[in-house]
Amino acid sequence: MTSASIQLPRRLAAEFLGSAFLAAIVIGSGIAAQQLSPGNTGLQLLENAAATAVGLFAIILMFGPVSGAHFNPVVSFADAAFGGLSWRDAAAYLPAQVAGCFTGAVAANVMFAQAAVSISTKHRASGPHALSEVIATAGLILVIFALARAGRAASAPAAVGAYIGAAYWFTSSTSFANPAITIGRMFSNTFAGIAPSSAPVFIAAQIGGGIAGVLIVRGLYPALTPAQAGTAIVPHGSDSLDTADGDARRAKR
Repeated sequence: MTSASIQLPRRLAAEFLGSAFLAAIVIGSGIAAQQLSPGNTGLQLLENAAATAVGLFAIILMFGPVSGAHFNPVVSFADAAFGGLSWRDAAAYLPAQVAGCFTGAVAANVMFAQAAVSISTKHRASGPHALSEVIATAGLILVIFALARAGRAASAPAAVGAYIGAAYWFTSSTSFANPAITIGRMFSNTFAGIAPSSAPVFIAAQIGGGIAGVLIVRGLYPALTPAQAGTAIVPHGSDSLDTADGDARRAKR
């Protein structure tokens, strides 16, 4: 089944909560790394990348059965381009994802006794950073939809977490690959932050990377069907969980 079989408000709630957890993991682990390993940027990045990779794996499992666990407007609109999600729903996912990332940023700041909102002064905009975001985002789209086409969407939580963890290291931008998290990270003047003046460059590069990823997937996997795309990032949208809960309640009677 496609995600349409679960009501949109439930899916938006899952996208909001998942995006909030994602931002809290990225920013919170960055703050912790900065505090635990002062002056050692390489170790800080390792700690941040490891926490993000395993945390992303977990939250995809948590929320994927409801919404597909996109947590990323580029992924949602790529899914719409392949027919797995309606354009209307992709547009609805976007504000939920952005609001979730902002909320997660505030939560991370407060958990570490920082100001609830602090505007980042970490400037990142440069040609190499923009190229990194194009490549990182295109690669993310490839990972997700290649697995969907191969019928191996169940492997996506681990694959996406591993890819993002690796991309922290092979890109100079540390692989944001997500406009929503880019916006969220503007509101934390910490290790994982990004200055508002740098965000438009990152977001434009991520959109470009998403378009490139869609075109590459269409070239490599022309037989990708809307039904297969509808399983991205993980199979979702089935009412089987509700049915199972109902069966369990009836069995207790």
